[in-house]
Amino acid sequence: MLIRKLFKFENAHIVRDCSTQRCSENIHGHSYKVEVLLESNYLDNGQMVYDFGLTKRYIKELIDSFDHAITLWSQDDKAYRDAMKQYSRRWVELPVSPSAEQFSRVIYLMVERVLACTDMQNGENEVKLHSIIVHETETGYAQGFKEDAHSLLMGEIKLEDICFSEQVKSEWSDPQLWEKLLKEERSINPKKV
Repeated sequence: MLIRKLFKFENAHIVRDCSTQRCSENIHGHSYKVEVLLESNYLDNGQMVYDFGLTKRYIKELIDSFDHAITLWSQDDKAYRDAMKQYSRRWVELPVSPSAEQFSRVIYLMVERVLACTDMQNGENEVKLHSIIVHETETGYAQGFKEDAHSLLMGEIKLEDICFSEQVKSEWSDPQLWEKLLKEERSINPKKV
């Protein structure tokens, strides 16, 4: 069975080297919609694949990290990156350009790590991430699967190369969330949310 949870965020970026001049040479923003698709052949004690309320913990917090922020590519011009960090307290720096395609890969890897580090408490069984769909506009989206997220052909993404600003981290329920996920520390889902 497949379930889908929708998240939204507002974000600004530049996608260098793309064909569209407006997109590659100007900071611009989008109202993103992110679909997280989970799957399992089993249902939990509540007869669900995975309670949507549980996604509001770390999955939502990590996706919300991009909200009202600017996303930067670590290979972009240093002066530009430094200026954006100086004038924006909410930013995320990625090891890949912030296209919809790369957003789907990055978010896939983040959600995958959250699930891998979570001890389930309500009979959830073999819950897996099916895919991530990132809607950049009303008419365009990118859907990333496991093989895409881990593809070296599309550019390697190491979680430790993703950097969140201090303000973003301070807004998480656990400001050490990212460091714990990088160390693959276990967390326990609450019995009730």
